[in-house]
Amino acid sequence: METYIITGASKGIGLALSGVLARKGHQVLGIARTFQGGWPGNKPFEFDLLNTDEIPALIKRTFSEIPADTKKVVLINNAGTVAPIGFAGKNRAEDINRSVTLNLTAPMVTTAAFIQETANISIEKAIINISSGAGRNAYEGWSAYCAGKAGLDHFSSVVEKEYEDIKVISVAPGIIDTDMQAQIRSSSDTDFPLLAYFKDYKAKGRLSTPDETAEKLVQLMERTDFRELNTIADIRDFD
Repeated sequence: METYIITGASKGIGLALSGVLARKGHQVLGIARTFQGGWPGNKPFEFDLLNTDEIPALIKRTFSEIPADTKKVVLINNAGTVAPIGFAGKNRAEDINRSVTLNLTAPMVTTAAFIQETANISIEKAIINISSGAGRNAYEGWSAYCAGKAGLDHFSSVVEKEYEDIKVISVAPGIIDTDMQAQIRSSSDTDFPLLAYFKDYKAKGRLSTPDETAEKLVQLMERTDFRELNTIADIRDFD
């Protein structure tokens, strides 16, 4: 059996991943602010990742649920936010802080706690950071989101160099039909000049479903050459 710890596990990619991995017989420990009934994983942990000081204790609690015969443990840093949407000079300090905390600080703290908890465990270990093309390209109206995801990519590259026993990959999952996309489409073209393109993606059915994306991510993790893959990746390169 393998164990997967997933943040943002209650909806979108996180929910879909929870289902795919649970159906494969793996242990799934989910982290999210709230969970609805019928979540497919093994144990949900309701937690707000904005409370970064409390993350190490949270990860310690998740590890108390992992059985001794687990062959592999994987952290999937999936939680994030696209807000605030708007040009840099219009963004409020509290919104910028929330964005950077969810998209970068929380994954960094969670990763640090994961490394500490697995330091003396001789099993296969991996960290999957859900990044974005926005971390690799500049989009007007997404300054905070782009900065957070770019930081997540670079952080992933550093951790991959620092810990040879942990495979780290920061993967852009493509454009997916989630609540985040709905939030983008509800913005204005003044705040986000590419709005028309994103509305067109939806209208023409060019968005991947969370389930399709989750299947591709699991296939990526199951590759025999997974540990040799580049740290910075895009799921669309593996179609």
